[in-house]
Amino acid sequence: MIKWIRNNIKGDQLIWFVVILLSLWGVLAIYSSTCSLAYKMQGGNTEYYLIKHVGILLMGLFLMWLTHMVDFQYYSRPAKYLIYLAIILLIYTLFFGNDLNNAKRSITIPGIGLSFQSSDFAKVALVMYIAQFLSKRQEAVDDFKKTFLPVLIVIVVVCALIGVADLSTAAVLFATSMLLLFIGRISAKHLFALFGAGTIVIGILIFAILKSDTDMGRIATWKSRIENYVQVMGGDETAESYQNQQANIAIANGGLTGRGPGKGDQRNFLPLAFSDFIYAIILEEYGLLGGLFVMGLYLTLLWRAVLIVVHSPKAFGALLAIGLSFTLVIQAFMNMGVAVHLLPNTGLPLPFISMGGTSLLFTSLAMGIILSVSRFSNQKINTVDEA
Repeated sequence: MIKWIRNNIKGDQLIWFVVILLSLWGVLAIYSSTCSLAYKMQGGNTEYYLIKHVGILLMGLFLMWLTHMVDFQYYSRPAKYLIYLAIILLIYTLFFGNDLNNAKRSITIPGIGLSFQSSDFAKVALVMYIAQFLSKRQEAVDDFKKTFLPVLIVIVVVCALIGVADLSTAAVLFATSMLLLFIGRISAKHLFALFGAGTIVIGILIFAILKSDTDMGRIATWKSRIENYVQVMGGDETAESYQNQQANIAIANGGLTGRGPGKGDQRNFLPLAFSDFIYAIILEEYGLLGGLFVMGLYLTLLWRAVLIVVHSPKAFGALLAIGLSFTLVIQAFMNMGVAVHLLPNTGLPLPFISMGGTSLLFTSLAMGIILSVSRFSNQKINTVDEA
């Protein structure tokens, strides 16, 4: 068994260990947060959601293993076509997607009935496209018309299409894209100009949302979340949503060391305890120490990704690894920030821990690509050293 692992599990071993650890932690948290719900909804079968999650998780780990076996340079070839496909899927989702909470985020694949969020696919596709585009334009990286403007148009189009129904995902993706442009040596003056323009646009958007009188669609949802967050930050605890109140109770119950696995009470009261607010359940059952440990695991992933970037001999591999890892880690910290009410509610899952869906599969795909960069970069470095 050990020999098979050594021969078939390549890349950064610490990343593999952290992903497995996060996955196992997720299995425990999912079972704890869904057993009561499953008992009520599935006729007493308390393991229903756990079994479903484990099935998707195993598919995700297999997908991660499969993608890490492919040389990362091959992912450069379809990048342009994948971003075109992503834009088409995002547009299709806006008009024909499944409507949930006044937002069309997912589409159903005809024939098999499987639904997935097109934004999950778009995140991976956009990072691959930016990495491929910048790696090929390094000689003209300061050229506004040839490099900065074309890639910026693609970023804005993709993020705008996502933002209509999922503003938080769009924000994470845009922040990651800006980071990639910076690492890809885009002119600082262009980035500062973009930052200034973006700040103005965001300010106008927030002002327009707060002044809006509509009670329909996502605008009303955004307005409610912003107003509640501002009021709570201003000291008005009565403005807290029911979710945040229950999350705060869970955190207070957990204390330093937690109540123990499966012994939390708020899983029976906290909505979306298995996805958006699963970190609050972890804090209740494993305490502050457990929550800090989970946070440390994500920081470890980021640290290892930075090391991969340092050792990657190819610009494409470096940009690809850091882009995908930052997307994952920023999403994780936004989820944790929502759970402890440092951020407004976003609806982002906690990678590898929240209950499985197609988002878990795309996260596994992204992690497999990062491991591919680690694996084949090390091989190339060792080959050069031997020569």
